[in-house]
Amino acid sequence: MPTRSEIKNFRLHEYKDRRLSDSRLQEKGALQLSGDAFHALADTMPQMVWSTLPDGHHDYFNARWYEFTGVPAGSTDGDAWANMFHPDDQPEAWKRWKHSLETGDPYEVEYRLRHRTGQYRWVLGRALPIIGPDHKIQRWIGTCTDIEDAKQTANQNEILSQELSHRIKNIFAIISGLISMTARGDENFREPAETLKGRIAALGRAHEYVRPHNDKEQTKIGEVTIHHLLSEIFASYPAFTEKRLLISGGDIVVNDRAATPIALVFHELATNSMKYGALAEDNGQVDLVISPDGDLVTFKWSEKGGQAISEPPSHSGFGSKLVEMSVTQQLGGRLERRWLSTGLQIDMEVQASRLTGN
Repeated sequence: MPTRSEIKNFRLHEYKDRRLSDSRLQEKGALQLSGDAFHALADTMPQMVWSTLPDGHHDYFNARWYEFTGVPAGSTDGDAWANMFHPDDQPEAWKRWKHSLETGDPYEVEYRLRHRTGQYRWVLGRALPIIGPDHKIQRWIGTCTDIEDAKQTANQNEILSQELSHRIKNIFAIISGLISMTARGDENFREPAETLKGRIAALGRAHEYVRPHNDKEQTKIGEVTIHHLLSEIFASYPAFTEKRLLISGGDIVVNDRAATPIALVFHELATNSMKYGALAEDNGQVDLVISPDGDLVTFKWSEKGGQAISEPPSHSGFGSKLVEMSVTQQLGGRLERRWLSTGLQIDMEVQASRLTGN
């Protein structure tokens, strides 16, 4: 016959086993409730929601997925879901998905998904891994967002931008033509006409460089920086190809609003140097040093090798005033000219935000 102590220990163990069993049942119920809550939440979202096992096997799609695709429930489980998106987009999508499965990196790709109407619509696919306490991936949760309308709008905007850019180029050409026609009838206007045409040409080159481009053109051009823009502006000057007009120093991205004043300023400086300064001489040299420093970007224009300067000019022309206005009003900066005996030196300081647009 068991003793009281043995009975007490037996009841204690029985109580603990019952508590452990109840705890496991509650945990299982909590997990099931959590799954039900997730499914309910996923079905209320406007996006298509899906999940996979750690190896990428798809085992869940929400109601939006089946509404969009029109396929029977469960028919896209496993790898069958891949048949739903456009054959041309599958290689890139699979490449990125396999990379994410191998590395745990977030997944993101645009592809065309077959709609229930039989047409393909562009969607944005994204997925993130759920990491467990053991630092291993427990599963992936992903979404597909219909971006077809946004794509169509972007394409229409690109077409309008290209058409507008084409018309602006035509306006530059028409203005230059009108100036030439006027100059032919007025001999006194010929010299200023050439100066004016040069300024218009500089604006045209700047516009061509920062105008809206399609994806193919943008890939070829790359990011528009101050070095790239100035190289385009100076390309028509023999001194630049002869490496007597050099650009050095740091670089910074330039937005389309800053391109116009930058083009005018440095076209004016280079033209004046070719007429009256260092670049008018065969051995003359101009060094342009760019120094981005936080909120400011400084430009140092140094001429040497030209005729010696005995004193500053007695007056400044319209070109100098144009440079001054462009720097102070459009670029929010300041400009200082130093008429050294060795040549003109210009120290220009502008706000970085005016160049980048940020």
